[in-house]
Amino acid sequence: MLNRTLFPEQTLFTEPDLRADPLHPLLTGVVDQLRAVVEWAREYLCEPHPDLGRKGPVCPFAQGSLDRDTFYLAVYRGDTVDEAELDEVLAVYRDWFRHLEPLAGPAAQFKTILLTLPDLPADLARQIVDRTQSRLKPDYTEQGLMLGEFHDGPPAKGGLWNAEFRPLHSPVPMLVVRHMVASDLPFLADDPVTLAGYLRRFAHNGPASLRRQVAMAAERHGLPVPEPTTDVVILHQTTNQGAR
Repeated sequence: MLNRTLFPEQTLFTEPDLRADPLHPLLTGVVDQLRAVVEWAREYLCEPHPDLGRKGPVCPFAQGSLDRDTFYLAVYRGDTVDEAELDEVLAVYRDWFRHLEPLAGPAAQFKTILLTLPDLPADLARQIVDRTQSRLKPDYTEQGLMLGEFHDGPPAKGGLWNAEFRPLHSPVPMLVVRHMVASDLPFLADDPVTLAGYLRRFAHNGPASLRRQVAMAAERHGLPVPEPTTDVVILHQTTNQGAR
């Protein structure tokens, strides 16, 4: 369990915390739901799916995150939610995410924070999660991050390799913070704001197979392709369908 003085109001849990005795007060009454999230990650995200449309696990990063103990769970309690407050809570976890090791290099791509909303009624949770992700996505991509939306709807976004597949289904509603990776291009290319965030990091540093798509997307929105950079970037060749 992580509760640093830098972020005194927030707590991050890892899988062992869900078996602790006594449990942290935030987990009272919802620990089974968070255990279900870990089980979902292992049995769904880390495994192939017949409707995925490609080989490999649903999310190429989930197994690495679990293996490295960088699969962090957070909890936002309450059966109602003030969306402005939720934005502020997410901002704290977003900033904390930046301080969690590893800070750079290939291993950093496996780090993730899942902010769960276990008390919200399903219908309300779907609306809140979708609206929040849509509202905050440009700000997160500006900072080189992705904010994924997951709930039991599931979110009405098809997979990259099978448009009929809905990969963002989860047993508990949540918003997920992770690093942007080069293969996120299809999730960002339709909006000039999110594409600009992508271009600053991956215009010249992503896989060669994507460079033509990058150039075409930039031209479509009238955006210049930045000059090559020597900054450290996080790369991955496999398309991540697990989070947008």
